[in-house]
Formats: sequence, structure tokens, C-alpha cells
Amino acid sequence: MDLRQTFNEDEINYDRYRPDYPDELISSVAEYSGIHDGSRLLEIGFGTGQAISPFLRLGCDVTGVELGDRLCAFTAEKFRDHPGFHSVNADFMTLDISENSFDMVYSATAFHWLPAPDSYIKVYRTLKPGGTAALFWNHPFVSRDGDPSNEAVRRVYASRRPGNGPKEFSESDCGKVRSALEENGFADVTVRLFRRLRRLSADEYVGLMGTYSDHRSLPPDTRAAFERDIRQAIEEAGGTINIYDTMDLYLARKPEI
Repeated sequence: MDLRQTFNEDEINYDRYRPDYPDELISSVAEYSGIHDGSRLLEIGFGTGQAISPFLRLGCDVTGVELGDRLCAFTAEKFRDHPGFHSVNADFMTLDISENSFDMVYSATAFHWLPAPDSYIKVYRTLKPGGTAALFWNHPFVSRDGDPSNEAVRRVYASRRPGNGPKEFSESDCGKVRSALEENGFADVTVRLFRRLRRLSADEYVGLMGTYSDHRSLPPDTRAAFERDIRQAIEEAGGTINIYDTMDLYLARKPEI
């Protein structure tokens, strides 16, 4: 099974548990790109729209491309009262898109599913000269030393999924995307990191786990036992878990002709 399609299995919980993006990140995108009322944006892999609203509020016209048909239908309904949003149920890599047609192409925690370098090349061709590519991700971390809720969860990972525990994202991990942008013709590449703390209940954290492709692909019995142990560990640690998010943002420009 194409793991990308696992996100399409439970659009309700995906919308409920996946976080949005902080104002500081969105402001950085807007300031770099110069997008404004009437700018044409294309989002790749919009899921249930966690990164759509901020750009609609800026007055932009957003065309979203989403592979999952259920996700696409859900989000089209969610934004039905926003004439500036247009959804397309398709694979970005095979979709026929006019070259030099968008002011900004962006993707929020989705671009890694596309094949490189072809994905970068297609984004470059889709942008108008001077247009912006904005790629960003959210990396949740729940294994901080000294945090009782994290240490409890870490013990469950060590028992149930040894070798698969969460790893914290850092600046040293940014080189791959930065290099790919530079190698495929983009200029003025800028990278920024943002951090935040979220606190979830045991049920909320298990719900969030259910939106991850690697978790959904586990055998049903393994998945159920893992969720049971995670829920119990969080409850015994006080009933909530701290999630330390790191968001990496990459901004780059298609040179003017």
C-alpha cells in the first residue's frame, strides 16, 4: 500500500489532532515572498487545511492539490464559504500545471512524500519568475530527558518498538532540503527554525499517533497494544504529555528572467 494513502483513511481525526502552524512562521513566509491580496498560491498536499486559513486571511487565492480523495472532499467542504480556495484531487507530480503560473508554491509537512529532484524541478517550473517556494515541516519530539511524561513514553517505545523511538530535529538536519533547492536553480535560500510546546491528554496523544503513517501501518494487534501502553504511561505520569515541536521553514526564490 502507498503509505501516502494512510492519511486518507481517517480525515476526521486528522483534522482534529494535527496542529496548525504558528503566526511567526506564516509571517516569515509572507514577508519573504511579498504575497498580498490577490496573489496566486499553490499548496501541495493540503490534508485537512492546517496551512490554508492563514493565507486566505491575507487575501490570497489558494489552489490546493491533495492526493487523498476523502481528505480533499473534507477540506473542500470545510472551506466551502471561502471563494479564494480551490481544491484539486490529484497527484502533484502527474497533474498538468501551466508553467510560470503561481506567485508562491508551498507545502506543509508533505513535500517529503514526493520524488526528488523531480518535485523541486516541477515547483520551479510552476512558479512565476521571482516567485517563492515555501516548504515547511513540523517535527514533534516526546523524548526529553528530565520530562516525566516523555520518559514514560520513551520506556514504552523501548519495549514495544525498539530502535523506533522519536528523534529531535535540529539545525544539522536542514542541509538536505537547502541543498536540493540550491541544486535545482533556486536563489536566496533561507532557512529558519521555530519551536513550541504543546500539552496533550493521553487520549489526544493516542489520537495524534493515529494520524501518522508509520503508526497506521502497524499490524492491528501491535498497534492496539502500543496505544494501550502509551495511554497508561501518560496517565501514570500525570495525565498529560509535553510535545516539543520543531518547525523547519525553507524559503527560496525563482530568479527573475
